[in-house]
Amino acid sequence: MNLDNYHSVDREQLARDISEIQQKAMANVGDEDLQHLKRMERWGKICTLMGYGTAWIFPNPISALLISQGSFTRWTQVAHPIIHRAYDKIDGIDENYTSKKFAQGWRRFLDWPDWMTHAGWQHEHNVLHHYSLGEINDPNNAQHNMEWLRQSTLPMWLRYTIVALFSGIWKLIYYTPRTHKELRLNAARQQGEPAPVMTRLGAWSLFTVQGRGLWLQSILLYVSFRFVLLPLLFLPLGSFAVVSVLLTSIMAEIFTNMHSFLVMMPNHAGEDVTMFDEKASGKGEFYLRQIIGSVNYPTGSNLNDFFYGWLNYQIEHHLWPAMPLSQYQKVQPQVMALCKKHNIPYLQQSVFKRLLKTVDVMVGKTSMLRTV
Repeated sequence: MNLDNYHSVDREQLARDISEIQQKAMANVGDEDLQHLKRMERWGKICTLMGYGTAWIFPNPISALLISQGSFTRWTQVAHPIIHRAYDKIDGIDENYTSKKFAQGWRRFLDWPDWMTHAGWQHEHNVLHHYSLGEINDPNNAQHNMEWLRQSTLPMWLRYTIVALFSGIWKLIYYTPRTHKELRLNAARQQGEPAPVMTRLGAWSLFTVQGRGLWLQSILLYVSFRFVLLPLLFLPLGSFAVVSVLLTSIMAEIFTNMHSFLVMMPNHAGEDVTMFDEKASGKGEFYLRQIIGSVNYPTGSNLNDFFYGWLNYQIEHHLWPAMPLSQYQKVQPQVMALCKKHNIPYLQQSVFKRLLKTVDVMVGKTSMLRTV
């Protein structure tokens, strides 16, 4: 965003306009929005059942893609909005669709079978990412996180190769350890303790609190569920069926990592996306940052949005994280018109164009915008 335009935006009027859209949208939230969520949930479950229902025949990418979409759906379209409390206030809602009960205790692998814990994701994403967007404290700041690669002496082709390999395993080697790290730091703050020294090796060590949480609450549980228990369910069909499901599950894990990397990383990165050096002061400034620090992809239909996990409404989501998914389709044109009114750029492009811009930042070919 042009710095002159950035400084000239009327923050107070922007905040009033955004609040007006929010009030009108939230006044219409009800059972229809919950039924929409359940419909997307069913689509994801169908993908999962079709994937496992054919994975035992022989290891194949079609079954893996279906399992992958099912896992992606549970994270982005079920866990994500529910943990944001998007459906908590709907009258008569089943408590298992509320933020307090969803994926808690024994329901974790029924509601959201993934690497991350409910508490870890809630703190890392809902708190740190949403309230520190684009800042150095934002755990999803791609440019800051990849400075080790950006500043390296490695040839550019090798940097791109590293990012490509990273995309296939990033939930395990980045997201999951990061959630446990942030939980440990937050626990120390709440107890009035000094911030513990955390090394990369310590993050994986059973001799550290963070490392034990990573292994016992995430890695061992997930591996046991996804790569041991589920394949063994097919034992009555023979050992080949078990091996086929295992190999297909491993393939699906790589696919869902790549899928989530494709749609998540470009949401807040690119040479035309803004980073921030200081905390936002005031509601209007906060809203402005959510817009110029986020990127949308093509929007408009349930089928289209299902494959994006509703992350194609990232601008709207960052303005109103506790809004039901179906409402984003309705408010998106209003937000676009609002940005035009205030002369604020509204970035919306093909996910593949955004991926290239993001990877260019990650390898150090380009850099994000900064406010002064």
